[in-house]
Amino acid sequence: MTERFTGNFTQQEPIPEAGIEAALDVLRHGRLHRYNVAEGETAQTALLEQEFAALMGSKYALAVASGGYAIATALRAVGVGPGDRVLTNAFTLAPVPGAIASVGAVPVFVDVTEALTIDLDHLAQIVVEKNAPRVLLLSHMRGHICDMDRLMAITDAAGVTVIEDCAHTMGARWNGVLSGRHGAMAAYSTQTYKHVNSGEGGLLISDDPDLMARAIILSGSYMLYERHLAGPPPEAFEKVKYITPNISGRMDNLRAAILRPQLAGLDDQCSAWNARYRVVEAGLRDTPGLTVIERPAEESYVMSSFQFLLLDWTEREVQEVVRRCADRGVELKWFGGAEPAGFTSRYDSWRYADAPKMPKTDRVLCGILDLRLPLTFSHEDCAQIARIIRDVVSRVYQRAG
Repeated sequence: MTERFTGNFTQQEPIPEAGIEAALDVLRHGRLHRYNVAEGETAQTALLEQEFAALMGSKYALAVASGGYAIATALRAVGVGPGDRVLTNAFTLAPVPGAIASVGAVPVFVDVTEALTIDLDHLAQIVVEKNAPRVLLLSHMRGHICDMDRLMAITDAAGVTVIEDCAHTMGARWNGVLSGRHGAMAAYSTQTYKHVNSGEGGLLISDDPDLMARAIILSGSYMLYERHLAGPPPEAFEKVKYITPNISGRMDNLRAAILRPQLAGLDDQCSAWNARYRVVEAGLRDTPGLTVIERPAEESYVMSSFQFLLLDWTEREVQEVVRRCADRGVELKWFGGAEPAGFTSRYDSWRYADAPKMPKTDRVLCGILDLRLPLTFSHEDCAQIARIIRDVVSRVYQRAG
């Protein structure tokens, strides 16, 4: 009998009871705006920032409306403006080049490797070119972290400022250093399918008081920046408060209330995701024609999704795998399609960027298949998903071979 999976790939866990109670308290008193507090009260958003800064080991943190807004704010804070060129991964999601375009800048794409990380050889070539971009927006796409020691050596030598997009790596590490602690600023997402869930939301961290002062004013603090428990000292704001525009994108107290208990349980959640990832990894290893992404020893990952490669398969064969898996209840997303579909798109879909063809990256993108691993799946669910994918890939591979 042919196995069929019946789980829901978009069903998340419920919000913790402590988050529900905190949210109800906010709804009952009605002070949702982060700066609307009663006498003696500290806003949920300010507490969230303080707790997130402590969790990440950063001096400062800012809560905002989305991960994309956090990235755009970081770009503005480091001085990126209209016409500037900004380096970023060719393999990423649309909000990353979208954030670059939103400040009037131009994305310059760097190749992706078969490990699904930024190609450091290609990066090293670009940064020494005449008039090379001086900012890298580094996307740790789908939770894969490159050799951060080598990347920082390349960018530091070239005078390139690094902003980390950690939407998929909250709590992950490279060589023991938390993701987001290498660059000048780091942005995180709290959108539903990320590691903590407020529906939409973002967080931004930095150790630089001038960058964070600009970011807080950009986020729409007015002159209420002293209410930020995880903000820089007043003198940092004195330098920028008259020359930094308000581009309102604040997080509200309701979402912050939902997030705070989730942050407290982040380590346990990360362990639970990784356990599911390893079940799928074990089930797919040594499947004919399928490449499992090998993770380096230096990387402590946090994987709420799973990626594998069907390298050098034809478009028709990859689409057949996607279709057959869907018929058996397993939803795979393909990053190699010529047309954007759902959240998947590729660098040549973002035509505002006017990117040249990238054959090395095209080969990798055409082989990437992706599936979500929500914590509502049991370990047996994950094993069944792997069995189905293995069976489908093996059958298509044998027929093609």
